[in-house]
Amino acid sequence: MATKPCIPKGTRDFSPVEMAKRNYIFDTIRNVFYLYGFQQIETPAMESLSTLMGKYGEEGDKLLFKIQNSGDYFSGLTDEELLSRNAPKLACKFCEKGLRYDLTVPFARYVVMHRDEITFPFKRFQIQPVWRADRPQKGRYREFYQCDADVVGSNSLLNEVELVQMIDAVFGRFGIRVCIKVNNRKILTGIAEIIGEADKIVDITVAIDKLDKIGLDNVNAELASKGISGDAIAKLQPIIQLSGSNEEKMSVLKSVLAASETGLKGIEESEFILKRVAALGIRSEVELDLTLARGLNYYTGAIFEVKALDVQIGSISGGGRYDNLTGVFGMEGVSGVGISFGADRIYDVLNQLDLYPKGTENATQLLFVNFGEKESEYVLPVLSRVREAGICAEIYPDAAKMKKQMGYANSKAVPFVAIVGENEMNEGKITLKNMSTGEQALLTVEELIAAVKA
Repeated sequence: MATKPCIPKGTRDFSPVEMAKRNYIFDTIRNVFYLYGFQQIETPAMESLSTLMGKYGEEGDKLLFKIQNSGDYFSGLTDEELLSRNAPKLACKFCEKGLRYDLTVPFARYVVMHRDEITFPFKRFQIQPVWRADRPQKGRYREFYQCDADVVGSNSLLNEVELVQMIDAVFGRFGIRVCIKVNNRKILTGIAEIIGEADKIVDITVAIDKLDKIGLDNVNAELASKGISGDAIAKLQPIIQLSGSNEEKMSVLKSVLAASETGLKGIEESEFILKRVAALGIRSEVELDLTLARGLNYYTGAIFEVKALDVQIGSISGGGRYDNLTGVFGMEGVSGVGISFGADRIYDVLNQLDLYPKGTENATQLLFVNFGEKESEYVLPVLSRVREAGICAEIYPDAAKMKKQMGYANSKAVPFVAIVGENEMNEGKITLKNMSTGEQALLTVEELIAAVKA
């Protein structure tokens, strides 16, 4: 009995309709990246484990998909090592490669290896899949795409301003209303200093990042459980509950963080970004959000996160400024800033809001019916001319019954069908049928091309 086929958990097949939608997403994002001067690169699906290990923390290392060496991977292992059943240690012995976990570490490796070929500042983008050995659940997969754009080798805050513009441009093209949340790691560091808990910066920000999900009381309970004093928690309340316009929040922060040099630097950077963005008149809402943390072990300056306003879903884009991207590979002092668009979540939002443009799912615009050898011989040169005019067209390969060929057209949602029989060949024309209205017209090739394009 044949084994029933299946795919690994956390992976998916995509139908032609789904791929048409996904390509619309990728093409839209790619076009905006190009518009802002970014250049595309690609890196291998697999990297040396030495490149990946230790870059994502202990938990991240556990989520790396490791690739078993070919050949006799037991050679060089002692019986004692085999009997130890120490999985991580053994994996390092017979796995030298792994699937990439994200696009950032491979990008850092790329910059170091190609430093003599790169002109800095280097504006690169990548749209490629990544893999994580995570527990699959709704909205979380083991294989998914990231759409990243980064500028490295420049400290200018104009890069941050343009990234906000790019976010606005992408979601404007999709028709998704979003709020672009902005914060700064230096502001958060300053807050931790002012309340007397500078060494607890990560614990504080991890807790307040959950404010929308678990509420203020639970955030305060988590802070207390991390050993943060009651006095510090009390000082934190007016800061994390700060409301009003971006200007009003900035005014309060300047007073609160007056004694923190780091905090004031973060305010200065945020003001620069917010003022420049406001002057550009972008369509999206831009909000200073002091509860935004986004992986503080990684980011060092501005932080961005994008929330869809009309759908309940997690962030659909995010990013920020990081220092010393390439330091882990021995190339110090290369600062960068970048954003990543969550293609899979954007796909879900577009589906829920039904925002795909009409015709996104249709590949074939015109189907030629096949009545037999004589008719298909007449159709083939016409088909070539139609394709040269930029119309996606095909001929049904077999001389099947008309009902079957029309059923094929309907199943693929083909908007037009071209019919060529004895009468059409005698007149040197083609009958064009509009599949949505049922209307038919006898046309020349030029008229047919114009009608389909219209």
